[in-house]
Amino acid sequence: MKKKIIGITVILILISCTKEKASDRLLPEPDKNEHLAAENASKINKDKNTIRERFSPPEGYQWVEEKAGSFGHFIEHFKLKPYGAQILRYDGVPISTQDLHEAVFDIDTGNKDLQQCADAAIRMRAEYLYKEKRFDEIKFHFTSGDLLSWNDYKNGTRAFVKGNSVSFRKAAAFDDSYQSFRNYLDLIFNYAGTISLNKETKPVTKNAELKTGDILITPGSPGHIVFISGVCENKEGKRLFLLSEGFTPAQSIHVLSNPFDPAVTPWYDLDVNAPETKTARYFFKPTNFRNF
Repeated sequence: MKKKIIGITVILILISCTKEKASDRLLPEPDKNEHLAAENASKINKDKNTIRERFSPPEGYQWVEEKAGSFGHFIEHFKLKPYGAQILRYDGVPISTQDLHEAVFDIDTGNKDLQQCADAAIRMRAEYLYKEKRFDEIKFHFTSGDLLSWNDYKNGTRAFVKGNSVSFRKAAAFDDSYQSFRNYLDLIFNYAGTISLNKETKPVTKNAELKTGDILITPGSPGHIVFISGVCENKEGKRLFLLSEGFTPAQSIHVLSNPFDPAVTPWYDLDVNAPETKTARYFFKPTNFRNF
């Protein structure tokens, strides 16, 4: 079945923050000395290789427990590369800015400029659902509004773009291998983005409801996404959060430092009602937290 869409040129502009132009929301690199002074503000267990083990909460805070089998538990226990690992582009070249992250997720980026900001959040969500064998839930919209599920793709359904239309038809044999799953995700990365992901998720309106796996998103062209990758809390109920992201060009998914608050970096003090939220490389205005 064919559906009229915006036009393939527009789709390619909107699909992801990777294919978007530079924005005035991109933050200038903070002073490197300030970052160095802040490195030990919160204890980092450099010999540990998961978020939960590597990052100790600031004094007076404790980790908020995530239920085993949850998306949050999956993220917090995802394997990290050894401490000090660089952020690499899809072509293996290190990016120029290497002082605004504290960890790199041990997950491939692919060899094409596809897995960017929205795609990093999609990748983590899809990998979680795949691991939990919740295959029926692995489905994502293109920016055009067209939906393609992993179940359809593994059964041979493929997308065909011609002019201003997208059609889907069976064009391949059944293949439920992990490589086929990665091919499906590359297709999603190519045609999904901040706009489609914003529509697929639900708003978070209370600070107490923010949890690991939720996203902070600016939909559009340009747009951007970071996702919460850890939550800690003190006795008064105040919470702090770790943030992670992908970026453009496609590059390693990484945990951000917090150059704005040396006392608690890499943790962030977040507020769903804040008019804007600054992260290490981008500021979000308005603040727009959402969950899957």
